[in-house]
This record gives sequence, C-alpha cells and structure tokens, in this order.
Amino acid sequence: MPVMNGDRQKIEIFKPFGEAFELTKKILFQPFDLTKWLVIGFAAFLSGHFAGVGLNFPSPFGNFQSHRANENVISPYLEQWKPWLQVAIVFLVLLVFVFIAVIAWFKARGNFIFTDCIVRNRAAIVEPWREYRKEGNSYFLFLLAIMFGAVLLLALMLVAFISLGWLKQRTGEMPPITSIGSIVFLFVFWVLIIIFVSVVTYFMVPVMYRRRCRAVEAFRDVTRLILHSLGVFILFCLFGIVLVLAALIIGAIVTCATCCLAALPYIGTVILLPLFVCLRGFGLLFLRQFGPDYDVWASFMPTEFLPVLLQTPGPQDLPSLPSDERNE
Repeated sequence: MPVMNGDRQKIEIFKPFGEAFELTKKILFQPFDLTKWLVIGFAAFLSGHFAGVGLNFPSPFGNFQSHRANENVISPYLEQWKPWLQVAIVFLVLLVFVFIAVIAWFKARGNFIFTDCIVRNRAAIVEPWREYRKEGNSYFLFLLAIMFGAVLLLALMLVAFISLGWLKQRTGEMPPITSIGSIVFLFVFWVLIIIFVSVVTYFMVPVMYRRRCRAVEAFRDVTRLILHSLGVFILFCLFGIVLVLAALIIGAIVTCATCCLAALPYIGTVILLPLFVCLRGFGLLFLRQFGPDYDVWASFMPTEFLPVLLQTPGPQDLPSLPSDERNE
C-alpha cells in the first residue's frame, strides 16, 4: 500500500519525477547502448511520439488571387467532374478515417510495448507486441469508441450553438451576455471533458499492463481512483502541463540545434528519447504510489531498479514475492 500519513494516503508529485529522472539514466545511460536506444525509440515512436516538434509549412493561401484569376479556365473542367464529386468526397472521408484508425491501432499497441520496455528495462518489440495483443486491441477499440463519442458530443454542442443563434434571431430578445455565456460554458465544458478523458486513458495503459484486464474495467477503475483523489490528480495535471510546455521548448531548441533533424519522424523520437522515457516513467511512478494494484513493477523488478523503485512505496509495502522472482 502507499505510504500513509495518519489515515490518509501521502501521494507526492515531485518525488516521482525525480525518481523518473534516475530511472531514465539507468535505462538509457547505464550503460549506453545505441541498439537499445534505437529499439526503445521505435517503441516510443509506435506509442505516438512521432517526432520532436512540428514544422510550420507555408500556407497554401498565399497564391489565392492567382487561382481566382484562372477560375474561368478551370471551371469547364470542373463541370465534367461534378457527378463524381460526392463519390470522391465520401471516398476521401473513408480514406482519412481508415488512416486515423490505423494510426490509433499502432499507437494503442505501441503504448504497451513502450511501457514494457521501461518496466523491464529491455529493448524488445516483437515479444511485448504478441504478449499484450489482447490488451492493446481492447485499448484500441476503446479509443475508437471515445473518438466516435467525441465527434457525437461535438455535433450536439454545435446543434445547441446553432439553436441558440436561431432562437436569438427569431425572438430578438436574447441579450448578448447570454450568448457569450453559452459559448464560454460550452468551451469550458469541452476542455474539461478532453482533459478528463486524456488523463483517464493515459493511466489506463499501466493498469491494463499490471492486471491484464480489458479497457472497460481499467476505465472504471481509473475513473473511481481519480474521483476519490481528485485534488492529487488536479495537481498532477497542473504539473503535467508545465512538463509538456518544457518538453515543447526543449523539442524546439533541439530541432533548431539539429537543423530540423529532430522534427523528422522516428529520428526525432530517438534524439529526444530521454525526454519521452522520463515523462512516461513519471506517470508510472506517480500511479505506483496508490498501491500494488497500480504498481507495474509489483511482480517484476529488475535488479538495477532496486535503489530507485524501493523508495515508492517502501520495501515493507511491496507484495511478498520470493527473492529470486523479485530479482528476476
């Protein structure tokens, strides 16, 4: 169980980050192994860390006037394709959906691979890909349902916004403050939903990894945990925002220093791998404070991690395992 302070759990924010920094050094630098970096970097790439920082491409609207000048020349050709326009739009939408689904599937499976690389301090792709196939697929289907739900919720919010505009135009009695308040409320509501779902899905992976359970069970458990310790998770989110901003600044600096090399997919992931490992390790070590059921190292602890991981929770709180299994 977590360290106790009286009758309440003592959950810390900054200590897990310091431990994650030490864990990153042991995984990537003690000793340094380029092959290990490349493999773990590929696992991080699969989990969604595609590059260091995005690139700003020139806007296609710069030559808008020249396109309008040739409108009379192009329009006769467009008339010939009008019957196929709807088919092309539907095909394009389906193509985009398939692309997003494939990316989400790789990301769902990659999250378990990247977590396994950190937990077991190993550079492996194929073995965790097969071992956590069921959990990864369940997590993917859950993310797919979340995306559909988000689109549906956004559509309902747009309908409500349009209805308010129609009501104002029809009656002409709705004060401006009401419209502004409704827009602000819908925006804040949408942001809070995004933050809550993001935090829950972020911690679902270690819970599923630890218990080998399905996504729905992990979602219920993490939701209960967040609602029970809401203040702690709010502090975690605030500190997480600071870390994300710091990561973006570091990514931008490294991208400039490497002449945009760090912005390339996978290459940027490998270059910034210590950053990604530290951030993921921070989440795992923070969640670990809530007890053995949330401790991804509860049934397996690499010997080299003992000086770091035996601090949170204390050795007396670890599940009783044979010494040879704990040091396996």
